Amino acid sequence: MAQANPFSLQGKAALVAGASRGIGQAVAEALARAGARTILAARSVKALERIATGLREEGCQAVPLELDIASRASRLAAAASAGAVDILVNVAGANVRKPFTEFTSEEYEHLLNTNLTGIFELTQAVGRGMIERGRGGKVVMIGSLTSILGLPYVAVYTVTKAALAGLTRTLAAEWGQYGIQVNCIAPGFILTDLNREMWQPPHMQEWLKATQPNPRMGKPEDIAPLATFLAGPGADYITGQVITVDGGLSSSCMWPFRPAQ
Repeated sequence: MAQANPFSLQGKAALVAGASRGIGQAVAEALARAGARTILAARSVKALERIATGLREEGCQAVPLELDIASRASRLAAAASAGAVDILVNVAGANVRKPFTEFTSEEYEHLLNTNLTGIFELTQAVGRGMIERGRGGKVVMIGSLTSILGLPYVAVYTVTKAALAGLTRTLAAEWGQYGIQVNCIAPGFILTDLNREMWQPPHMQEWLKATQPNPRMGKPEDIAPLATFLAGPGADYITGQVITVDGGLSSSCMWPFRPAQ
């Protein structure tokens, strides 16, 4: 019996929250190239228009949509404007790096609202539509290594990303009856505009090479293929998973020992 292409998103509508750069841009481009009508959402409308124009020139379907994930009015308006959505990918987020004792209440509220509350409400609105239409759907959260590991100086970010992992498991259990699969990707050290400066010192690169089985930095394009797969029919029996894409960092421990030759 002939089977459908497990990677094809033809006939599907995808909404990518946080699509103007980095991982979000790479995921949005991959979804569009897989055949989805892709709605690229973020605050930077000019950047979205540029990306969407490039995709349309390739023959893809792509449209920009203004979204400030930290604004309740904006995220609810975006969910309404997006219309029927089959695939939701939540990438939008922010970070502040400092000792735990130095975080301010303003920083805490900003990160919680951007990384968790905004995604919670957007997913709630889009998921409600998926349930009402009765055609199933896919939700892909973009978490972090901090969804599964403790790292210093990112306490509030960790609160939000660990919560996304928990939300993934809960929604998978609750929405499975509606044919909706919910999964979370936990990227490792992916070089983006948000962390480029942090990785400039040579000792950071040296540490990564000595610690991670795959010694190179990750790229946004390393995340996009898995997001595309999880958004497609090949992942219909995968749900509630937190999947790391981290060069082996979270599953392997490197050491300096070498056996004698």
